[in-house]
Amino acid sequence: MISNNAVKEMRQVLYEFLDKKMEEDKRIVVIDADLSKSNGTYNLRKKYPDRAFDVGVAEQNMAGIAAGMASYGFIPFISTFAPFATRRICDQVAVSIAYANRNVKIIGSDPGIVAELNGGTHMSFEDIGVFRSIPNIVIFEPVDVVQLKKALPQIVEYEGPLYIRFFRKLAPIVFNEDYKFNLFRADLLKEGKDITIIASGIMVYEALLACEKLESKGIDVELISIHTIKPIDKDCIIKSASKTKKVVTCENHSIIGGLRSAVSEVLSESYPVMVKGIGIEDRFGQVGKLPYLKKEYGLEVDNIVNTCIQLINS
Repeated sequence: MISNNAVKEMRQVLYEFLDKKMEEDKRIVVIDADLSKSNGTYNLRKKYPDRAFDVGVAEQNMAGIAAGMASYGFIPFISTFAPFATRRICDQVAVSIAYANRNVKIIGSDPGIVAELNGGTHMSFEDIGVFRSIPNIVIFEPVDVVQLKKALPQIVEYEGPLYIRFFRKLAPIVFNEDYKFNLFRADLLKEGKDITIIASGIMVYEALLACEKLESKGIDVELISIHTIKPIDKDCIIKSASKTKKVVTCENHSIIGGLRSAVSEVLSESYPVMVKGIGIEDRFGQVGKLPYLKKEYGLEVDNIVNTCIQLINS
């Protein structure tokens, strides 16, 4: 069951979780880089002035501070927009956090085209590719607020560097409240026999709509939602591909280095089949609203439908 309306924004769910968890666990600290109001964590500083900080426009320092605090047993959540949480602090993440294997949770909001009017400089089409190549980092991208709410307790319990890539505003609801979440297992949303669609983030909802259109054309789609892109659920991917023999990936990221690359790497080693990717085609971003950007970058429902039909008929 899917809905066009989300009850809460992603950033509201994040704030409510951190507020409650910081009260329970004195080890948790939050560090922002001048975007606490945008990412929803601003009020934590009022309640926890000794454990919620704003370092200003100094993202690299934010990463270094978090690594130092983690070495003393704290669990830092560092928060900024996705490009500043990845490419701007890549060296600090690689050396101070990942190489040292520090227990730091990195929050990168509004990845890819959901940066909208902030434009190309704020559109991280490469962030998954950057972090996938660095050892020790788990990469998680929630689909909706239901999944994020269920994921956050497991994220806190996980010991090690973890990147949360999320749309901070309203996202369509995909999961029901009784949904069972596992950080390291993909979700099989629909079984099918003709073709497999593997989607992540905001593209899961688009893929669900595409499934409805394809079903009306007599095409039986298997749909997998991948929330943890590293380490990826290899068994789920191989099992589905071995049944359908055809795979389409859908992601709000470059098709280079992200979900398509991860899926193709798994299948090339274990069960080679044709993989087609819906995603950003080696381009930079631009200013625009989400409907325009989906059309401009080929992330609409009809792009998924047409790609599936072409692959089936090839």
